[in-house]
Amino acid sequence: MLELIHAFLNLTAPPFTYFSLMLFLPPFQIFKFFLSILGALFSEDIAGKVVLITGASSGIGESLAYEYAKRGACLVLAARRERSLQEVADTARYLGSPEVVVVRADVTKVDDCRRVVDQTMNHFGRLDHLVNNAGVMSVALLEEVDDVTDFRAVMDVNFWGSVYMTRFAAPYLRHSRGRVVVMSSSASWLPAPRMSFYNASKAAMSQFFETLRVEFGPDIGVTLVTPSFIESELTQGKFMTKGGRLEVNQDMRDVQVSMIPIERAERCAKSIVRSAVRGERYLTEPRWFRMSYLMKVFCPEVLEWMYRVLYIASPSSEPLSKKMEDYAGAKTLLYPESGWRGRS
Repeated sequence: MLELIHAFLNLTAPPFTYFSLMLFLPPFQIFKFFLSILGALFSEDIAGKVVLITGASSGIGESLAYEYAKRGACLVLAARRERSLQEVADTARYLGSPEVVVVRADVTKVDDCRRVVDQTMNHFGRLDHLVNNAGVMSVALLEEVDDVTDFRAVMDVNFWGSVYMTRFAAPYLRHSRGRVVVMSSSASWLPAPRMSFYNASKAAMSQFFETLRVEFGPDIGVTLVTPSFIESELTQGKFMTKGGRLEVNQDMRDVQVSMIPIERAERCAKSIVRSAVRGERYLTEPRWFRMSYLMKVFCPEVLEWMYRVLYIASPSSEPLSKKMEDYAGAKTLLYPESGWRGRS
């Protein structure tokens, strides 16, 4: 009997779903359009509210601190490099933040994450936005990795660091009806070679917070951000290599980024904060890169073939993606190195 039920559903579910979407999708999109207009007209006033940002010592996290500061938010900045954090804090105060607290912390350590949230509540007595931004990138072919266990660090920082912070912050965010801003990545759906561990960590983040969106209900908003290549230490070539160590390798950066233009962190941060205060659920930045998701959904074989041809080199030559970037002389145009202000 069970086999008959499945056979019936196999036959009827696809056409039923298709025709239901044809009827439901247009009015639903119109409804979402009007909601977006309301979000723009009645966006959240973040002035005087408390925003906690992890990985705030450089890159997108640093620019997010400045963008929230311009809007008058009180800030809690967390990262491992306290000296860099202090410099970011000074600039944030100058840009308009009423008060900035710096906390040296490693998000891979659960006690550090608890301490960051505790210090936030002890100092301010509230928490309105949690920005899970801390991240690390790995670039290595699986079969070239010396010790695969070294790459647990990628999941520890990107995924578990966000889990720890959110777990401790959730009760306070629920009380303030606040928001979690999640720095996932377009890598969560793209099968870019050499980035398997990184891609997996970002996919885990996306699915985890999609589920929390259901669990939190209307009490805590979730803005899931999926950027492409944004200027940071990662796009400067600082990532975990096959030996399990963080190194700077700009040649490998050129292979992975190739002809894709890198967006400036300031522009990305402005879009993220604007999206968060409007209560938006998703943001891909730059927005045109969302088209890569459609390629993944509708023609994954073509996408995989393109990656294989462009990014996997033969034993006697460098990858085609690197040759294209070199021959076109596109680096000075597409890579904003001269304007990058990330901290080492």
